[in-house]
Amino acid sequence: MPGLANFGRLSVLSSNEERRLPPRKGTGMHVRELRGLLHPFLLLLIFERPGHGYDLIGRLEELGIPDVEPAYVYRVLRGLERDRSLISRWETTEPGPARRRYELTVKGRADLRSMVGHLAQLDQVIGACMRRSADAFARSRDGHRDPCAASHR
Repeated sequence: MPGLANFGRLSVLSSNEERRLPPRKGTGMHVRELRGLLHPFLLLLIFERPGHGYDLIGRLEELGIPDVEPAYVYRVLRGLERDRSLISRWETTEPGPARRRYELTVKGRADLRSMVGHLAQLDQVIGACMRRSADAFARSRDGHRDPCAASHR
């Protein structure tokens, strides 16, 4: 998703936190715009390597999505499990309390493939918007160019 990568670091918080916080400085992105993207990101991470919730939260951070509200991640994981996209098993092999280890199902793999197709369409729409923005700024009287739009050419 080349276009989506240009958003920089994203943030996914709970709706209560979301209401209290302004957009991230420098991005103008509102958290609610990113909420639906957590589903394919989690499916992808679990497809790459099954893991437990806090492991997945750390790996989301590596994708450029820091500050993820753990309660929201667990709600999404439970929803994906309810939809039969994931299964979880209690893991007791490591020291400490038992943890749920999430694995992708055959349905989850198909869901991920479908979501990636939708993300590719979204990437095209965003890319078109960025190119048109760059063109509009270039034609504007003040001549100011949007540096983000130029990166999508």
